Amino acid sequence: MKKVLTGNEAIARGAFEAGVKVAAAYPGTPSTEIMETIGKEYKTIYAEWAPNEKVAMEVAVGASMAGARAMASMKHVGVNVAADPLMTLSYVGVNGGFVLITADDPELYSSQNEQDNRHYARFAKIPMFEPSDSQEAKDFVKLGFEVSEKFDTPVMVRSVTRISHSKGIVTMEDPVTPPIPVEVRKQTQKYTMLPSFARIKHGVVEERHLKLVEFAEQFPGNRMEINDPSVGIITAGISYQYAKEVYPNYSFLKLGMVWPLPKNLIGEFFKKVKKVYVVEELDPFLEDSIRAMGFKPKGGKGV
Repeated sequence: MKKVLTGNEAIARGAFEAGVKVAAAYPGTPSTEIMETIGKEYKTIYAEWAPNEKVAMEVAVGASMAGARAMASMKHVGVNVAADPLMTLSYVGVNGGFVLITADDPELYSSQNEQDNRHYARFAKIPMFEPSDSQEAKDFVKLGFEVSEKFDTPVMVRSVTRISHSKGIVTMEDPVTPPIPVEVRKQTQKYTMLPSFARIKHGVVEERHLKLVEFAEQFPGNRMEINDPSVGIITAGISYQYAKEVYPNYSFLKLGMVWPLPKNLIGEFFKKVKKVYVVEELDPFLEDSIRAMGFKPKGGKGV
């Protein structure tokens, strides 16, 4: 069955199809409709509004520790409030899959700043997916739980206002049964980040990052669309839609996973086109990361 959904409705649907048991959030545009949709339509999910984003994060983390798939959602500035447990959760890891939804707000339609939360993924050394339409919003949320459990990591999915509030056709699927049983197990070394344990986990985080880079290289959501080779555009999320509408005949490297980045795939794209431009909103996150790899795009935010 197919249905027209907003990005936020698709995110909620993705949580349902992934077998999420607990969802917590603090309201704030452009993220609010995610929890509203879960509360109204998906009664198998325990859903709650939290008094703030940090508490929402911790409620979902607690569920994950017990083996349940859990999701926290908030607008971009809310991640500032939730950053304390997020940074430690990168070391702790998960039991049941954990996904954090950040809904950024370029152009400040309803916010006090335009911060770019892609930096949080790099800062915390955790993966981030960025959908470009409602179908990907649903699919990337589902994938996020699988990646979370496979790599023992929290996963971020970044929406923006024009993804959260735009509508698109979404293919609906039945919910899955998560593979991890819900049970409380004593795992002192995993869940207690005393310095003696955290030092060990730091090395684990670095090893995990290398494995996630390998995953990014093979991830089908990172794909090349080779057309006119005179110009190649590297982009992600809603910026892909903007660039594709204006330059439909150019070649594209569309990134569905914006951290970590697939260096080999990026290098291959550079070889296939004459000039490369990076198109993105807010900070030159992709551009700076690509330049740090040694590649030289013709232009980006400065064009």
